Amino acid sequence: MITRNTEAIVEDRVNMRGGKGTVRLEHWFRQDDFKAKVRLCTRMVIAPGATIGEHAHEADDEIYIVLSGQGRILENGEWQDIRPGDAILTGNGASHSVENTGDAPLVIAAVIILY
Repeated sequence: MITRNTEAIVEDRVNMRGGKGTVRLEHWFRQDDFKAKVRLCTRMVIAPGATIGEHAHEADDEIYIVLSGQGRILENGEWQDIRPGDAILTGNGASHSVENTGDAPLVIAAVIILY
């Protein structure tokens, strides 16, 4: 199955997870497309200055792969810079938050796998 760039289902979320600004979700696939327990497979485009509020992953793992832009992520209570090529795994009850600290969109591939 191929989802072309122009075929992604686009969703804009304002103040995502209690954050600020707008995050665009460009869904490559929907949950029903998988036989595995995958809840999300999307490209997130975080506008400059926007954030995704802190939230926990109790019953799932979330994988982030930074595609472009710059930002920072709150992992284990500590802010860390993120840049293209970085991969982040959050699960087992851990929480995280993301902030775009740059002047261009922060673009992240995100996959959530359910336990």
